[in-house]
Amino acid sequence: MTSFASWLAQGPWPIDGGLSGELEKRGHNLADKLWSARLLRDAPEAIAEVHQDYVDAGGRVIITASYQASRTGFVATGMTEAQADDLMKLSITLAKDVAAKAPEKVWVAASVGPYGAVLGGGQEYVGNYGVAHEDLVRFHRERIEVLASANPDVFACETIPDLDEVRALVEVLADFPHIPAWITMSAQDGDSTCAGQGIGHLAEIVKDCESIVAIGINCTMPEHVTSLLRKLSAKTSLPLVVYPNAGRVWDGENMCWIGEGHTTLPTKIVSEWVTAGATLIGGCCGLGPDAITQLEKDLAQLR
Repeated sequence: MTSFASWLAQGPWPIDGGLSGELEKRGHNLADKLWSARLLRDAPEAIAEVHQDYVDAGGRVIITASYQASRTGFVATGMTEAQADDLMKLSITLAKDVAAKAPEKVWVAASVGPYGAVLGGGQEYVGNYGVAHEDLVRFHRERIEVLASANPDVFACETIPDLDEVRALVEVLADFPHIPAWITMSAQDGDSTCAGQGIGHLAEIVKDCESIVAIGINCTMPEHVTSLLRKLSAKTSLPLVVYPNAGRVWDGENMCWIGEGHTTLPTKIVSEWVTAGATLIGGCCGLGPDAITQLEKDLAQLR
């Protein structure tokens, strides 16, 4: 069987788009601290439907609904830790069931969101949590152990705003060498992470972790991406991953996106990203199945 890393080398490939935005379009209210993770409990079939729409659009990687899922978050709503674990594992089962029906190989990536996402106030777009390294390691180890038990194809450690959190993730991922991983960071401009650190340091931190097979950028304005990818490719030979948001701004207080944004990614800029080293490209908040349909057409030409 082809490994995920070998498949990456045959790209560029399209991955899926934003999950929460599609769920909101279908009438689900996600304005609480659990965000899309709440639907693992309340409407898992809705999550499966969105996964299916992305596969139908041409996406070859499904990112699970576990971004904001954790024992901490679920227990705060009155669940037991065992129930929380079952819901985290369900996120992978839902994606696997959709992937199994696809005519081509579709990979299931277990979303590992940042510590800030569980706080529910937009802290994943700021970083600098003021949390000790040991606490970040403990938080990520707990949920990664649960997700690993459901055997995803890959870990998608995503929207990480801070290099300190990357260091914690690298420490944990080193203990799961049998599951490949990517780490993508959120950025505030064309040079720096959301916490204000130079993006090139990401490559330096992950270089000795064998399970990390790709790095990159997600949930960042598209206009910043080319510069960020070039800075990463100057520091690493790893494949690069990018799935930007639609170009709007997150209002953490009101839990909504504001401003105008893209509905699809322009062909010219997609080609530019591939030239800069991107092997996996998709969409994050605000970019839905239509964007992935167009992206698959563009990437098929480049392959």
